[in-house]
Amino acid sequence: EEFRRIIQSATNRCESFNKFAQWVYFATDLIQENVREEQLKVIKYNHLIANLLIFHNCKSMTQALKELQDEGMVLTPEILRALSPYRQHLSRFGTYELRDRESGPIDYDTKLDLADYEEMSI
Repeated sequence: EEFRRIIQSATNRCESFNKFAQWVYFATDLIQENVREEQLKVIKYNHLIANLLIFHNCKSMTQALKELQDEGMVLTPEILRALSPYRQHLSRFGTYELRDRESGPIDYDTKLDLADYEEMSI
């Protein structure tokens, strides 16, 4: 039963990523190239863009959650389970200014403290 749950969870994650990558892809569902190497480039590029969006969203979500936590909000696993780094808030056809934009260093050491269920029930 535990093994089945693990497999189902991994399958759901893969399906979610594939749906997201398909959503990110701005063309039809068909790759127009007939050359295998060009098809692979399109797929890899699409996965790169999807992963960059997920990374950016996770970074932004972590910063926002850390700010809420610093203000006194207690983060529980239930709260985090309800969040998704995919497409709920992305503007797929928006205008994005990327030139002349300064970006600070990424803090990979940001840590969130999750409330322990046993501590909360006391």
